[in-house]
Amino acid sequence: MKYFSPLILLTFSNVFMTFAWYGHLKNFKTSPLWIAILVSWGIAFFEYCLQVPANRMGSSVLTLSQLKISQEIITMLVFAAFSVFYMKVPITRNYLYASMCLLAAAFFLFRD
Repeated sequence: MKYFSPLILLTFSNVFMTFAWYGHLKNFKTSPLWIAILVSWGIAFFEYCLQVPANRMGSSVLTLSQLKISQEIITMLVFAAFSVFYMKVPITRNYLYASMCLLAAAFFLFRD
């Protein structure tokens, strides 16, 4: 459970982060920039409310490098789902290759 909780929090954190960073491209594309910024900041608040405790919990069971690569893999998975289901943008072969590189990085960081 001590490994699982930080990863769950990081997953939910990444959902908020992805919407904060990219959601405005769909919903606020024609709105003034300041509105998109304020909405994104509002969403990012909830991202940080999950991400900070996730990193604190995770740092007690993972090395800093392991925690970071775990977060990056979660980001790629969340972003892939966001792209396909929310933005209606297909995943490319190059995206899959980049994801495999992250998995290889995780292999080397976690193999000890």
